[in-house]
Amino acid sequence: MPGTDVPSDGRRARGERRRAELIAATLRVVERDGAAGVTHRSVAREAGAPTSLATYYFATLDDLLVAALTEVGRDYERILRAALDSGADPLTGLARLLADSGTEAGRGRALAERELSTLAARRPALRGLAHGWRALVAEIARTRTDDPNAATALIATADGLCASILLDDEPPDPERLRAVLERALGPRRE
Repeated sequence: MPGTDVPSDGRRARGERRRAELIAATLRVVERDGAAGVTHRSVAREAGAPTSLATYYFATLDDLLVAALTEVGRDYERILRAALDSGADPLTGLARLLADSGTEAGRGRALAERELSTLAARRPALRGLAHGWRALVAEIARTRTDDPNAATALIATADGLCASILLDDEPPDPERLRAVLERALGPRRE
């Protein structure tokens, strides 16, 4: 029936675009100021929007941080899933994802992921979101070994490499990163 439909596609698209802009602004604030710098006001200012818009889309700061963590996690998961599904060596895909943390484009996302993961360690409600990409790293490990300890070692190594990359001034070598990841897995299964 006419008039009983949900809001027009244009209004919905505009709302989704505004929400995405606020999430992107949140990630920029986290990158620059850490999770502690995230307020409705700081995010709205970063997005060039009124504070009321930020509170309309995200009633609480936790809502805003969950949305940002979800966005970062989805990006990492999409990249890792593509590495797993491509038919190529997924360990190389993981090494490339880590190496991207040393680029201007990837650094912001990696910093935001670090900040938001630390926040998730303090707030149990956010932990499930922080585990998504780690599950895919474990899946990458299972393409090479059945040893659960090797999967844990790969996750820890990837985590540590990402932190090291963020601290280094030089861009990382993906081949070297891949060799370190390979060592963490141990010998290939026969």
